[in-house]
Amino acid sequence: ADAWNELVALAGSAELQLDLCTYLFGNDTVGQQLADLLAERAAAGVRVRLLLDAMGSLRTSRRLIARLRTAGVQVRWFMPLLHNPMRGRVNLRNHRKLTIADGRRLWSGGRNLAAEYFVGGGREPAWVDASFTVDGPLAAEARALFESHWRHTSGPPGDAPALPAQPAPPQDAGHHLAQLVPSGPDQAQDTVHDLLLTEVYRARRQVLAVTPYFVPDDSLLTALCLAARRGVQVELILPARSNHRLADIGRQRALRDLAASGARVRLTAGMTHAKAVVIDDTLALCGSLNLDARSLFLNFELMVAFYAPADIKALRGWIAATFADARNVVPRPVSLPRDILEGLVRWLGFQI
Repeated sequence: ADAWNELVALAGSAELQLDLCTYLFGNDTVGQQLADLLAERAAAGVRVRLLLDAMGSLRTSRRLIARLRTAGVQVRWFMPLLHNPMRGRVNLRNHRKLTIADGRRLWSGGRNLAAEYFVGGGREPAWVDASFTVDGPLAAEARALFESHWRHTSGPPGDAPALPAQPAPPQDAGHHLAQLVPSGPDQAQDTVHDLLLTEVYRARRQVLAVTPYFVPDDSLLTALCLAARRGVQVELILPARSNHRLADIGRQRALRDLAASGARVRLTAGMTHAKAVVIDDTLALCGSLNLDARSLFLNFELMVAFYAPADIKALRGWIAATFADARNVVPRPVSLPRDILEGLVRWLGFQI
């Protein structure tokens, strides 16, 4: 409820421009309510732009899209599957989640814009996920990132409103050091992967990670195992069963290696979709990136790195409270045929 209320409040606060980028836009109550809100903001004179990944939102109702466009919302598709301007790169998907109001406020995290991320569906409860709102320069950087995507998609350019300059922070605003960390084909390096690798090797006390899917490359897995062996408390939290069966099979070898190195593996009963990492008291990461090969090396992803002690403490506290009931597991040895199957699925990790 808090995440939905924050999203609605941020969207409703936009006076000049509202930009949204998502992997999946649902054909459900959340999708319909959000479409109503976007149409309302467009009718109020706000320039509303919605960027959808063509693969993730493949099943999004074209009737809903037509309704949005009729209401004045600009909608574009990222890397259309049939008419892709970047030929041969259909496997590269935009997994970033951004909602930006007037270039000043940013709502981001791991949630797509669909019911399962906010209210659940049918008898299924909402997935556990993490979202956050930040104000100031970080939001302006996110808007620039959105603009770079928007320019590389097809559609009428439209006139961009002149956004006001960033106001000076109030004297009692405090100091919150944070950094936008995008990763993907539009970056010169595998930014988040390199950051994780560096910080895990530097860790002295704790590496705490939450992810729905865990199919890491060899270098990251080795770094985590070595950290555990030198006495760092390495703890991984993930769902006992995710919404991707292949990912669950492909993770087993890595989980056995971690456990054998002394790391703690904990499984949640329901679906966990949050993506967060806390390392010592020096770094907290939260955003869209899963700890699997696709997110680390193929997708367009976005994490925010928090360096302020208060922010790191807050994320660690949220993880402790949210996953207090996650159970400890020790992965058991498997038969040779099963091990071969797991190895094959892990090898195919870029496609999961």
